[in-house]
Amino acid sequence: MIEKYIELPFTNEMILSLRVGEKLFLSGKLLTARDAAHKRMSDYLKAGDTLPFEIDKNCLYYCGPTPAKEGFPIGACGPTTSSRMDSYTDILFQNGLRCMIGKGNRSIEVIELIKQHKGIYLVAIGGAGALYGKTVLKSRCIAWEDLGTEAIYELEVKDFPCYVGIDVEGNNIYKAIINQDKI
Repeated sequence: MIEKYIELPFTNEMILSLRVGEKLFLSGKLLTARDAAHKRMSDYLKAGDTLPFEIDKNCLYYCGPTPAKEGFPIGACGPTTSSRMDSYTDILFQNGLRCMIGKGNRSIEVIELIKQHKGIYLVAIGGAGALYGKTVLKSRCIAWEDLGTEAIYELEVKDFPCYVGIDVEGNNIYKAIINQDKI
């Protein structure tokens, strides 16, 4: 299995070079966003408003972090089920999104959007929220604090582990596992 250490933000060249099944260790900044944040982003964009952060330069991590214990930047921050964000993916891609991180398979429509926009979907391991919390060096709320744990948080991470779940060509790790294809 190929392992790559990536400094964020992703460049176009990096995204184009990644292939399904590769294990990545990300260092840099990620933005968290769950259901409520996705709805708000969609509402802003549909109204012609500008988001209070740059979506085109960031990777959205489908996560609602738990509050930090004293002396730590964050609590657990494991991935949430990605398919719940599928209905918002088109408008986000139209506004520059290129990278998403979550758990579980994506719809055929999202896979087509990934191919069309030359994006990438990365898979984090469900049930490993405490492990992911240990990769976070800093955490701060950057938008919509009223949403609580579903607000947009900027996480600075070091060696955040994930896998390429769907690459720019639409190759899908979940299809490979089901069909036992070699990845």
